[in-house]
Amino acid sequence: MTAGERVDAARWPDVARRPRGSAARTAATRLLVQRALAALPLRVALGDAPATGAEGPLLRVHDPYAFFRRIGTDGLIGFGESYMAGEWDTDELVGALTVLASHLTSLVPRPLQRLRGAWAHRRPRAQRNTPEGARENIHRHYDLSNDLFALFLDRTMTYSSALFPRRPAGWSDLAGAQHRKIDRLLDLAGVGEGTRLLEIGTGWGELALRAAARGARVVTVTLSHEQRALALARIAQAGYADRVSVELCDYRQVTGVHDAVVSVEMIEAVGEEYWPVYFETLERLLAPGGRIALQAITMPHDRMRATRTTYTWIHKYIFPGGLIPSVQAIEECAAPAGLRVKENDGFGGHYAETLRLWRERFTEQPTTVAALGFDGVFRRMWEFYLAYSEAGFRAGYLDVRQLLLTRAATTARNGDPR
Repeated sequence: MTAGERVDAARWPDVARRPRGSAARTAATRLLVQRALAALPLRVALGDAPATGAEGPLLRVHDPYAFFRRIGTDGLIGFGESYMAGEWDTDELVGALTVLASHLTSLVPRPLQRLRGAWAHRRPRAQRNTPEGARENIHRHYDLSNDLFALFLDRTMTYSSALFPRRPAGWSDLAGAQHRKIDRLLDLAGVGEGTRLLEIGTGWGELALRAAARGARVVTVTLSHEQRALALARIAQAGYADRVSVELCDYRQVTGVHDAVVSVEMIEAVGEEYWPVYFETLERLLAPGGRIALQAITMPHDRMRATRTTYTWIHKYIFPGGLIPSVQAIEECAAPAGLRVKENDGFGGHYAETLRLWRERFTEQPTTVAALGFDGVFRRMWEFYLAYSEAGFRAGYLDVRQLLLTRAATTARNGDPR
């Protein structure tokens, strides 16, 4: 959003208008937030006042009253909306957000954490992942524009964490790292010549393409019209239309028996309420002796439990209806379905680098983003989303893991898949 650019109130009503709130509440919020920020390695400049703090990224609050009022009314949703409105900025967005993510549990004084319900909104029922709700939730994100995603993704059009090689030069080869990740998942699931593979969550088709190149027969399902259209075109262009079927349907509607099931960063969109159904569906669709390979973003179990009913900025603007699971939650929901985690490998640092590359590609093309019809508020929102996510992985608040599930009762192992 450029200086002087007007916020479209019809499109961004809660960014265009400041939330209602008493002066007393705003003053109390200012006191608490300033005290919390003063304890962090951040420099903070409020309005025209000189910056406080001796080290760290500089947080410039251009409109202190609006900034504190939004936070006092809407918590972290208000913090994100204040950035979208251009009321604060920083010389190092990822750095500032990483500091905040690293101290997330201590930012609010412990006695006030018990009053979380006073400022943390609960998730709206409209975002429940019923079959109808899931379609709408997926539509709001993945059907934005294939051209938008093509701006910052690599040529494989893969929208999940890459897996980079150890050598430093490998951190820049995003397409190669995405193939490395996909190939490891296909190896984990035992996909080869003649394998009947089910993919839950098509994306734009790259995993299905690589599985077909191995000789597999692939059924891949998605709820995104935009993704399906491009995936079909890419599959046809590659000459694999006879091996890959791209279905527009909910995972709960899938039928048949499959030797392997692969699902990449889709469980986060399922919703806690439906995790048991998700794993029951996986087990139902799996042939005897089959293997399930999942890639999932995870968070610590205690943080998941503490925030699982909270309505966040991410839910409101980016991923409605989602919840990031813990590994423990995955194990506990899979067990009643007769599934056990046999392998469990984490590589969260690789996601931070993936997001860095996406963010840099996106922020380098503001004119092209605008030409696609996305205004300044959207551009700040999307930059904040990518930086916010990157910070979560850099702080260790988030991780990403590849898991192998089978019907056999086995012991999970932890390690780095590199």
